[in-house]
Amino acid sequence: MSLFGKVEGDVEIKASAEKFHEVFSGRPHHVSNVCPDKVQGCALHEGDWGNEGSVIYWDYVHDGQAKVAKERIEAIDDTNKSITFKVIEGDLLQEYKSFRIVVRATPKGEGSLVHWSLEYEKLKEDVPEPKTLLQFLIDVSKDIGTHLTA
Repeated sequence: MSLFGKVEGDVEIKASAEKFHEVFSGRPHHVSNVCPDKVQGCALHEGDWGNEGSVIYWDYVHDGQAKVAKERIEAIDDTNKSITFKVIEGDLLQEYKSFRIVVRATPKGEGSLVHWSLEYEKLKEDVPEPKTLLQFLIDVSKDIGTHLTA
């Protein structure tokens, strides 16, 4: 059994790919205003909002528990509306040796299709796949989509 894995999921939202991408690339601190039940805070730890290499600190509730994550923005692709985050500290690294999150928004009809990809290496074989985290990110995407079209 491999310790490396990847889970992926999609969600359709009514907001444009450009607007959704702008939230995660340049204004992730607004996510806590949009869905405060899921994300309690997002702070810039290093660098500048919207720049590769910047470090963001997240406070969130996942599976009913308060958690934290510190992520470095590895890549922002404005053409393909994608952002790559690498988790460098926090709760996820108690179970995973490495964790990378890629989110991409693609125009679809009047809205967009948001694709999440979670790539990871488990510390042990019995660590579950991060499927509930994937669902959490899909739910956050729905909240953002609703907020952007309200």
